[in-house]
Amino acid sequence: MRGGRVPATSGPALPAYPAGVTAPPEDVVRHAARTLLSGQRLDTGVLAAELGISRATLFRRAGNRDAILGEALWDLGRRTLQALERRHDDRPAEAEPGRLRSLVVSEDFRYALSEAVPIRRLLDDEPATAIRILTDPRGRVQPRIVEAYTALFQRDVDEHGLVPQVPVPLLALAVVRLGESFLYSDVLAARAPDLKAATTVLDALVGSVFGLDGR
Repeated sequence: MRGGRVPATSGPALPAYPAGVTAPPEDVVRHAARTLLSGQRLDTGVLAAELGISRATLFRRAGNRDAILGEALWDLGRRTLQALERRHDDRPAEAEPGRLRSLVVSEDFRYALSEAVPIRRLLDDEPATAIRILTDPRGRVQPRIVEAYTALFQRDVDEHGLVPQVPVPLLALAVVRLGESFLYSDVLAARAPDLKAATTVLDALVGSVFGLDGR
């Protein structure tokens, strides 16, 4: 990843649940996320056993496998994006002169996703499942990334007095969808991902929408 890898945070050990006590949904997600970080396939039967609950209870608490995978992948993505924002804000202002914060952070996020073990493992082992979970506009991942990107772009609009030519949420959706087409091109189009090309295209799009292409 550009500027160095952002390590995943494992966090404190998960609590053990006595017999008859169900795991709250957030602990199901955290445990699933750690399973994915370790490079293992998420098996709901194994997950339920590790949490001390039945598969039926796991389904009631957190949904089916796709739902749990989506929540776990978003949890990892959210924490990665937050870490990248903090890292950017801790850097000297002259580190990337003249480039919008949103463009730097979103590029770093694409590189982080391209190297993320849980995503690459899922794409390699279960490509159809991976694309369904990662890119479903009604799923657990894409809408939240769009929301996060909307906040990224809106901050630049507010701080720099920019006048976007389209609504910021629409811009965020376009950037996310185009970014997916580059990130997952090996599965979607049998073409090696080209993240440098993604940056060129997406920077040009955002610059044009914000009226920066002539500056």
